[in-house]
Amino acid sequence: MATVLIIDDDAVVREALAEAVIDLGHRAHAAPSGEAALALLEREQVNAVFLDLRMAGMDGLEVLRRLRAHVQAPVVTVLTAHATMSNTIEAMRLGAFDHLTKPIGRADIARVLQLMLARATSPAPSMPRTTEDTLIGSSDAIRVVQKTIGLLADSDATVLITGETGTGKELVAHAIHDYGHRKAGPFVAVNCASIPAELLESELFGHTRGAFTGAVSERIGAFRQASGGTLFLDEIGDMDIATQAKILRALQERIITPIGGKSVSVDVRVIGATHRDLMQRVREGSFREDLFYRLHVVPIHLPPLRARIADIVPLAEYFLARTELRKRLSADAAALLVRQQWPGNVRELKNAMERAGVLGRGEWVTAMDLGFLDEMRKPDTDEIDWPDEDLPSAVSRLEEMLIRRALARSAGNRAEAARILGINRQLLYAKLKRYGLAVPEDTDAPESDDFEGP
Repeated sequence: MATVLIIDDDAVVREALAEAVIDLGHRAHAAPSGEAALALLEREQVNAVFLDLRMAGMDGLEVLRRLRAHVQAPVVTVLTAHATMSNTIEAMRLGAFDHLTKPIGRADIARVLQLMLARATSPAPSMPRTTEDTLIGSSDAIRVVQKTIGLLADSDATVLITGETGTGKELVAHAIHDYGHRKAGPFVAVNCASIPAELLESELFGHTRGAFTGAVSERIGAFRQASGGTLFLDEIGDMDIATQAKILRALQERIITPIGGKSVSVDVRVIGATHRDLMQRVREGSFREDLFYRLHVVPIHLPPLRARIADIVPLAEYFLARTELRKRLSADAAALLVRQQWPGNVRELKNAMERAGVLGRGEWVTAMDLGFLDEMRKPDTDEIDWPDEDLPSAVSRLEEMLIRRALARSAGNRAEAARILGINRQLLYAKLKRYGLAVPEDTDAPESDDFEGP
């Protein structure tokens, strides 16, 4: 039996969590504030803590910082109804076991508490500087990314960020740097795809004066420019084989050799990024397998925007708020944005909001102001490859395609897919059976016994 402390300024949440903990066979203490919790910890030993982030007086992050200073620090999970990139990363970096968004179901409480009690505590790292909250979103996919950043920021482990073009890979690299112990050092970014192969080696490792024709002065190169900080190698999957071998040596031995010069040691954290399938390139022989595994120490995958539907509107509102006129997003415009596929991902959404903010005539951006999105996607009817089949077959094929798309957008939730398609669930079930599109039975089962909080 363990002792669990619940810190929340909402009495209803405290009581509900305490009841869930007791039902699981543990003891529960409750505190209405950070100050009360710290006083309780002076006389009681606890094994795990559920900590609200937003409280009057001492906030959750300050409580977490003080909790982690205890000799026998308990394992802490932060709970909040207002998750942001900043508070997620900071909580994880300060040593939180997890960072969960309210409401929390009983099943989640049981699962997390079991894992918390199985984990040994660790000392708290120092607080990072504040950085711009650019990884906007609260979807499960982006929250995993935010938590991972918080966990790895203070290490020097090599990171490989993957994802489609426009998903924000450089933003993730910046966040890792800004929240890590190298934040006072430089952040140097090199786009490996934009530099010709014959110049990339010099760009990365530098050269001495006279090392080759045109080398009229010494160049220290990106590795030494990033000394004490972070080197971000964007589109590393496009790097030629010869340079890959030199990168491998730099990662293994922390030694580089400038063209025409002597080997020197470097102190730099390397973060790579690519939109390529590196394992496929390894199989093709265009990317070194040993370099892949050296880069793949901590992988972070950024999902495409179409897999983060819950983040589309918050991102759009964020981008609009940063435009000169600070316009707002109307409900019909928000609905239109959610229906888009966004092949250019977050970058495309950002550009669309800037365009709508400039060209829209009113205080609000409406669906009419976003008409250019449909125009961009509209195919030329003369160029369509019309199927050579009868009308019923063509209609069935289109129907199956739309159902598959709705299921993908709803992550398999049939109720949500039916809403997207504009049909009832019974009709959707019949069509799923017709097309052999099996979906697990519990994908749209509602969560019960949730604990709401402010």
